[in-house]
Amino acid sequence: MSDTAPSTHILLVDDEASLREPLAEYLTGQGFLVTEAESAAAARSRLLDTQPDIALLDIMMPGEDGLSLCRHLVESRGLPVILLTAKGEAMDRIVGLEIGADDYVTKPFEPRELVARIRSVLRRASKAPHTPEEDAHYQFEGWQLDPLKRRLTDPDGALVPISTAEFRLLRVFLDRPRAVLDRDFLLDSVQGREAHLFDRAVDNQVSRLRRKIEIDSRNPKFIQTVRGGGYRFGADVSRHSKGR
Repeated sequence: MSDTAPSTHILLVDDEASLREPLAEYLTGQGFLVTEAESAAAARSRLLDTQPDIALLDIMMPGEDGLSLCRHLVESRGLPVILLTAKGEAMDRIVGLEIGADDYVTKPFEPRELVARIRSVLRRASKAPHTPEEDAHYQFEGWQLDPLKRRLTDPDGALVPISTAEFRLLRVFLDRPRAVLDRDFLLDSVQGREAHLFDRAVDNQVSRLRRKIEIDSRNPKFIQTVRGGGYRFGADVSRHSKGR
């Protein structure tokens, strides 16, 4: 008997019916609700009237590719994403992880391994009941991060869009201001199991986050590079419950 909640809803996007259809059948047998899409355009259409909990995306598809769709799902919906990749798509996997994909599996894969990955990603993404402290907003020099809505606002109150990966990275820094955090710790905190394969992944994410919050990203005030050590958040951070 499956231990997967029957309400867990997967969006499966792959243009190869010979893979997509039997995989959908297998996942359904494991207790998931599966919505299939044969292209990114079809997936966007399905999203108009469905709210999946996680997406499985093939990278190489005709028309809009899986990476573009991944970026859309991560940035606009905060949806967990697992990429379905071919062996020769190492660079695409790197890009996918950098734009916020949670994991990847390489074709051909064992369906049981994919189910284990899905459950692992869903556990990481699940939201436990929040305490007042966890609900409190982070504040640093006029900036504010709402951890529940994943909303970042600048000192003028303007919303600054950030991806899921950027949100995770910023929160790691805000939880440990002034502390030196090495790359391995940051990679494990932001991406998990797969990130250690790509030494530059955290540097690229830091660069993107700097462009969002620094006045001069080449001379950063907040996210400082520590030679031989990693990175440090160079500002004091406070936590405040909204409306209190």
